Formats: sequence, C-alpha cells, structure tokens
Amino acid sequence: AVVSTQSGHYGRDTNISTLEMRKVGGMEHIIKAIEKMGKKHDEHIAEYDPTNGADNARRLTGLHETASIHQFSYGVANRGASIRIPRQCEKDGYGYFEDRRPASNCDPYAVTARIVASICE
Repeated sequence: AVVSTQSGHYGRDTNISTLEMRKVGGMEHIIKAIEKMGKKHDEHIAEYDPTNGADNARRLTGLHETASIHQFSYGVANRGASIRIPRQCEKDGYGYFEDRRPASNCDPYAVTARIVASICE
C-alpha cells in the first residue's frame, strides 16, 4: 500500500508497505526495500517533483525537518532523514516506512511507480 499525505515540511510524505512488511519479522523487508530505494536516490528525486528535482532542491536542504537532496538517509523516528521508520514499527518489528522526499506538487502516480520499480526489482 502506498499512501500520500501532506506534512508540515510542505512535502507529500508517502507511506510504503508490502504484505511481508506488515507481518511479524517484517522489519527485515522494510530495511531491504529502503536500501534498494537508496541505490536509486537520484532517480527518485527526479520523479518526486514536476521539475525533475528543481522544486525539491529548494525544500530538501537538510534544515526544518528535511533531509539534504544530495544525500540519502534513513532512520527510526528521524524527521530529518530521507526515509523515516516510525518508532512503533521498530518496536513491533513490522509495519511500514515513510518516504519524506516527494514534493507537495508531485505526481502521486509517478511517485508510486518509482517506488514500486525500486523495491520490486
């Protein structure tokens, strides 16, 4: 399931999970998916706003609860990371993760397609 929601940092946070991620032991699948996405960071940035990353370059500065557009990162409960794993998911060992890079004016279908292409390779 991929769900887009607005957030305070003016992005369109996108929550990602697969059936395997939502089962006991799913954290292993969450980490694998995140690492796959990290290898394609530049491709994601290009798809995450309608100007191939120019809009996000102004927003993803590493300040104000954003990650730097130039560096991929992830962490538990880290609002300054590219991808955030909720603390409850870490505690439970399964759940979902949140991609905080899509711009508020993104095409949600392009974002979804890019995520699926990366994690389902």
